[in-house]
Amino acid sequence: MLTIGIIGGSGLDDPSLSIPGVTVASGGPDLDLTTAYGKPSAPLRQLDVAGRKVLVLARHGRSHTVPPSQVNFRANIMALKQAGCQVVLATTAVGSLRQEIGRGDLVVVDQFIDFTRHRPVTFHESFDPHNPVHTGMADPFNEKLRQHLIAACRKLKIAHHDRGTVITIEGPRFSTRAESNMFRLWGADIINMSTAPEAILANEAGLAYATVAMSTDYDCWKTDEAPVTWEDILEIFSSNAQKVVGVLMETILALAP
Repeated sequence: MLTIGIIGGSGLDDPSLSIPGVTVASGGPDLDLTTAYGKPSAPLRQLDVAGRKVLVLARHGRSHTVPPSQVNFRANIMALKQAGCQVVLATTAVGSLRQEIGRGDLVVVDQFIDFTRHRPVTFHESFDPHNPVHTGMADPFNEKLRQHLIAACRKLKIAHHDRGTVITIEGPRFSTRAESNMFRLWGADIINMSTAPEAILANEAGLAYATVAMSTDYDCWKTDEAPVTWEDILEIFSSNAQKVVGVLMETILALAP
């Protein structure tokens, strides 16, 4: 049986954010796991989504108390793997680095740039001398999952972008204007503080991984409006959460139970 992991503030366990005709029920007690890398950000919530087994993990803890640089990404990914997940769908709020990516738009990410500095980003801390592991990362997001996410956006008629490059910064501070403009020159389309470590580790763990991002702001490169604030992000994400949940639901239904 396919087990699907969801990382982020998906709202899948909130009945008010379900979509018509899709049954979401408890799949059993929360899984409070410990891995070789410590404990994940929160226990895994077990759900039954129309006969599909889904495990939901709050990346920053259920009360959003874990800052980006303190998220134990290795424990999060390993906990999902230990629990039997083969597929991981992630959600993330992002800043837009492009005029055409508006507030509330979704982006089905296809590339990342890792600009983090202080995070463990590999499970391989030593090599077998006969088998050093260098994981390919040319296309870090599973294309089959990406196409399911894109199809869901189209079906639900949600403003979206079929691809985009996310740059992940260390955080928790936001960018300077100089940095924001540099990231634009580098070819980044959106910016966040979480995707690169997750995508890297999911690939190393052999999990199919894809991300749907919601643009909540324009970072600080636009000089004709105020720089991003946390309150801005919360307002846009909260008012558009139904979009993300709908896309996740449709994608889950497209995967065989």
